Amino acid sequence: MRFTQRTRGIVRAIAVVLSLALPLVIAISSADARVGGGGSSGSRGTRTFSAPPSTTTAPGTSQPFNRTMTQPGTPGVGAPATTGGGFFNRPGMGMLGGLAAGFLGAGLLGMLFGGGMFSGLGGFSSILGLILQIGLIILVVRFAMSWWQRRHTPAYAGAGAGPTSGPQANLRSGMGFGLGSGSAAPLEIQPSDYEAFERLLGEVQAAWSNEDVTTLGRLATPEMVSYFAKDLAENKARNDINKVSDVKLLQGDLAEAWREGDTDYASVAMRFSLVDKTLERGTGRLVAGSEQPTEATEVWTFARPRGSNWELSAIQQTS
Repeated sequence: MRFTQRTRGIVRAIAVVLSLALPLVIAISSADARVGGGGSSGSRGTRTFSAPPSTTTAPGTSQPFNRTMTQPGTPGVGAPATTGGGFFNRPGMGMLGGLAAGFLGAGLLGMLFGGGMFSGLGGFSSILGLILQIGLIILVVRFAMSWWQRRHTPAYAGAGAGPTSGPQANLRSGMGFGLGSGSAAPLEIQPSDYEAFERLLGEVQAAWSNEDVTTLGRLATPEMVSYFAKDLAENKARNDINKVSDVKLLQGDLAEAWREGDTDYASVAMRFSLVDKTLERGTGRLVAGSEQPTEATEVWTFARPRGSNWELSAIQQTS
């Protein structure tokens, strides 16, 4: 009988954990559908591991890259980085992440086998204790990550407050972009550049939706195209196809712009609406997403080799 009660307690605990995790899994699956996989991918030259400044469009922090070919401390694109994804495996968070994961694992095992922080309060209290531990760990890790990122983000010259008067204070491209208050940068971005950024937003999404890797090769860097091709191949393996339509820029502003050698860079915060749905290949049955428009806010970095056109170099999610 004692074994049966213990088994029932384990099953009940697992059910609670799964019930908590399932909505997150569903949310992640929906977010991962659009171009870029709902993650942060690509390179920003020598600033790859520095967060773009906040803007009116994206007042939060841009998430670090979980897919990049730039090695820390190395300008440009190098060999594929070995940094892995996952909440507790962010750049510079090895020790903190390991401690957090260890505490969380101890809490899970303690709850399943009768121990843990709240072990003396019974099975139900153990479940509540696990939830409290998870929440506490997430808060601590997020705080530590924010502190670490602020400490290791260098202050670049020209990244201070932008102009407060004159024509550039209210610059608009006529296409939804404006200069943010902190967007002063050594590289001057023209209205025609903003138009190119918005055009690329729509063209990249359309090529992705059509699974047109050749067109993506003309719109993005080889690094980004490699990620797109991998994601499209995974969709095909699942017998899915992601369709993105009705892409409309709602708001956008410049985070920073700079030049490295013969290449110009511009990181732009963009809030846009789109219809993002995943269909079963062949039948057209809706698998994920919705027929209704949703909104997303991302920081897209564009690169322009001298004498060439702008191309997508990175996509970062915002928090």
